[in-house]
Amino acid sequence: MDAMPSRPQSPEQGPQERKIPWLAVSDDTAARTSGGYWYHREWHRPAADVLDPAFQDKLMDKLAELTG
Repeated sequence: MDAMPSRPQSPEQGPQERKIPWLAVSDDTAARTSGGYWYHREWHRPAADVLDPAFQDKLMDKLAELTG
């Protein structure tokens, strides 16, 4: 997988320029997927921990501890 960009990409930059509107308005089954994320015009599955409710609870507890 490519390294993550060092700054956010705007819709006007590079190969993403048509992906953002497509995701926003498409009825295409691929655009309506859930449980993953899009990066460089390709759908990716997140790390397994992200989908684990126990991990999610621990993460939320830690974030609450850090932010009050």
